[in-house]
Amino acid sequence: MRELLSATGARVRASVPLAALTTLRVGGPATVAECATTEALVATVRTLDSAGIPVLLVAGGSNLLIADGGFDGVVVRIATTAVEIGPDLVLAEAGADWDGVVAAAVAAGLGGLECLSGIPGSAGATPVQNVGAYGVEVAQLLRRVRLLDRATGEIRWAAPAELGFGYRTSVLKHSDRAVVLAVEFAVNPDGASAPLRYGELARTLDAAEGETRPAAAVREAVLRLRAGKGMVLDAADHDTWSAGSFFTNPVVAHDRAARVLDTIRADVGDITIPTYPAEDGVKFSAGWLIERAGFAKGFPGPESAVRLSTKHTLALTNRGAATAADLVGLARTVRAGVQQRFGIRLEPEPVTVGVDL
Repeated sequence: MRELLSATGARVRASVPLAALTTLRVGGPATVAECATTEALVATVRTLDSAGIPVLLVAGGSNLLIADGGFDGVVVRIATTAVEIGPDLVLAEAGADWDGVVAAAVAAGLGGLECLSGIPGSAGATPVQNVGAYGVEVAQLLRRVRLLDRATGEIRWAAPAELGFGYRTSVLKHSDRAVVLAVEFAVNPDGASAPLRYGELARTLDAAEGETRPAAAVREAVLRLRAGKGMVLDAADHDTWSAGSFFTNPVVAHDRAARVLDTIRADVGDITIPTYPAEDGVKFSAGWLIERAGFAKGFPGPESAVRLSTKHTLALTNRGAATAADLVGLARTVRAGVQQRFGIRLEPEPVTVGVDL
């Protein structure tokens, strides 16, 4: 493999434990080609594709569940980290640490990205997943994405309208044809935050929903809220050994939503059921459904190698010695319990490699 990739500029290592490259800290061995420049990244992907060798792209590893057997191919580690700050834009290479990008924008007096503070992973992954938090999604801020088309070899900038954004998804997520090389965001030059649309955050900042606050104050508040839910990476806190929210909030079509609500009310009684309007139906809270289905924070208990976070039922966590098989088992148990209780099937948010949920 070293000979094949000798001219690409990548650093090639064999039998690398992939657990070290993911925030879940599971995954078996593979050959890793680390690319510190965009030129090396493009050349490496093109070389491997021409040779017919399977490729797994990894940057921050925050949204990956990799099998214990590893990956039979080459993991291309995206380690491009440059960030450029303009008067009203932020341009980041794909491998740049996402929270570092947000921090740099806020430090430069720019607003708009602050609600996405503390989210682990890389800048290049944000449009793939249409990353969102606290009422803001990447699709609202993205100006353009630089892509390598693996089928044609073309490198070009793509506009947001081409990316088919939806709730925690895009056309990039469902195809391996394109490699994200860089992302560019529009930001507020006056330093005002994005309008505060998330009730918990607005209350924390003593603001009405729709108002703005200085981006630095919003970033600080978001980091506090996320840390309280175990959603800011901390090597000493096993609640953060996770892929963040493991399940997406399910969206139920309008013509079915009323029946689902009736089913839930018949089970839990006349209490408030958290729902939110969505483009294609009604969005339910996955965390609420999980807890009401009988899976409390910390399930199944302190002796387990994998548990729901003790702070947030949406996160499946590695308590220090878990395997991918352990995590899959817990995910299946939780998903089956919610479906049996409420008739709603939860969908996993992380990308899975070599495992079937």
